[in-house]
Amino acid sequence: MIEKIKLQLKSEIELKLDVTDVIVETPKKGGADLAMPLFAMAKQLRKSPMDIFNTIKADILSHSEVEDVVFLNGFLNITLKRGKVAKDILNTIYLEEENYGQLPNNNKVVCIDYSSPNIAKSFSVGHLRSTVIGNSLRRIYEKRGYKVFGINHLGDWGTQFGKMIVAYQKWGNKEDIEKDPIDELQKLYVRFHEEEANDPTLEQQGRDAFKKLEDNDPEYIELWRWFREESLKEFMTMYDILNVTFDSYNGEAFYNDKMDRIVEMLENKNLLKVDEGATIVELENMTPALIKRSDGATLYMTRDLAALIYRYENYHFDKMLYVVGNEQRLHFEQLKAITNLMGYNFDIEHVNFGLILLDGKKMSTRGGKTKKLDAVIAQAVEFAKAAILEKNPNLNNQDEVAKAVGVGAIIFNDLKNERHLDVDFNLENMIKFEGQTGPYVQYSSVRIASILKNQTIDLNLVDESFYKLDHYFDIVMLLSQFPQIVDRAIEQNAPSTIARYLLQLSQAFNSFYGKQKVIVEDKGHLNANLLFVKAIRTVINEGLRLIGMTALDEM
Repeated sequence: MIEKIKLQLKSEIELKLDVTDVIVETPKKGGADLAMPLFAMAKQLRKSPMDIFNTIKADILSHSEVEDVVFLNGFLNITLKRGKVAKDILNTIYLEEENYGQLPNNNKVVCIDYSSPNIAKSFSVGHLRSTVIGNSLRRIYEKRGYKVFGINHLGDWGTQFGKMIVAYQKWGNKEDIEKDPIDELQKLYVRFHEEEANDPTLEQQGRDAFKKLEDNDPEYIELWRWFREESLKEFMTMYDILNVTFDSYNGEAFYNDKMDRIVEMLENKNLLKVDEGATIVELENMTPALIKRSDGATLYMTRDLAALIYRYENYHFDKMLYVVGNEQRLHFEQLKAITNLMGYNFDIEHVNFGLILLDGKKMSTRGGKTKKLDAVIAQAVEFAKAAILEKNPNLNNQDEVAKAVGVGAIIFNDLKNERHLDVDFNLENMIKFEGQTGPYVQYSSVRIASILKNQTIDLNLVDESFYKLDHYFDIVMLLSQFPQIVDRAIEQNAPSTIARYLLQLSQAFNSFYGKQKVIVEDKGHLNANLLFVKAIRTVINEGLRLIGMTALDEM
């Protein structure tokens, strides 16, 4: 509603004065609820700010939501009818509940490529960022009316599977792998790279094995399928724990029979050149993109072009997001440049992110320096349960709550950070119930749930006059921003926008609760308080859902 008032004022003043770019803002410090800087208008109209103020004052005062207008230091400062405005906002949240901020279908389609782990390797902490950022973006776009297709582009093809097959043939034991598939396969992968340091021929053996895969050698295809099936079992367990879903698990192998068409399309556009045996596309102000190696094997670019055009033809997307690490920036710049040369004008965005660091160091699968995510989650849940039992030893559903807190803590620790930055993974810090943590936000909601328990809100008894007080109205203004916060998360493809908003809202509530008694004798004040805190909980809970966390009633 605040945003609606701003837009109405902006539109009316621009029309009346025949000016552009009128700004109506929310001052960071008290003194006014809304403010309009007059300097730019004064420059456009060659009039003094005071003259402009006098010209538009009556028009602004005519608004039913405006209490008063004053001129101060070149600004037009607006005081709103706080009680009326606040009650309207809180009633809206009360009636719409989790649908507050929801927009209807806008007939636009977004495809999001996220998670995309490599088969035959453990689902590690390193896979976390793409998974939780992509999952959150899916929910955020859906919130604002987009049709979203979530795509898990599994890393189930490429030279690394040639290496894995060579390692299995040399050192693998079928019975050991059947007992513990992923751990055993990963040990083989690590061993391959250790042995490679002393045996340079292993690299070529891996390439040769992959070429046999591409040529559909039955023995190699059977091994590859086995690796893939065992990997998916583990992945699906992790996705269930994280409450992450996808519409497609078509991985790299799915596009094996679709790449010849891409090469043909590039040839027809006269875009291909041969350079030292390799087939490339030359790009302006950019490294050439490799389409085929000298031995004829295809590369990531060929496959990503095939995947992109397949998705466009099947999903008819308006926007394509790739949630992939910072280091792949050039690849996606090349992908965009090639599709432009092919005559497409795809809206492609690389949603880049930094590394997860353990003790300040990068993780590496081939070096064996990584942590399995299921082990880390189990430890987080254990920490969470100990902290919960210390606070509330008689809590029901202890295991369920501990899981929601432990998993949520890991997700929140990732998403509160700007995605392009590296994130240090410190489990003890992220489980704390105070500070900038997921448990702090969850506990703020639980605190409100305990206040509302056994209480009934009567909207007819709400005394809106209390909302005029700063410690109420400041939070109402914050609640009113929620739809715009979701829009900003879309504009920046940044779930951190919502995570940081939740921290701000939780901190504001806890500050309010420290100074204001909620359960009071006066019925008008009581119902005003109940409506107020329920709105806060509604927005916190919906914000938690958007970033992939679970809201709780007790903890």
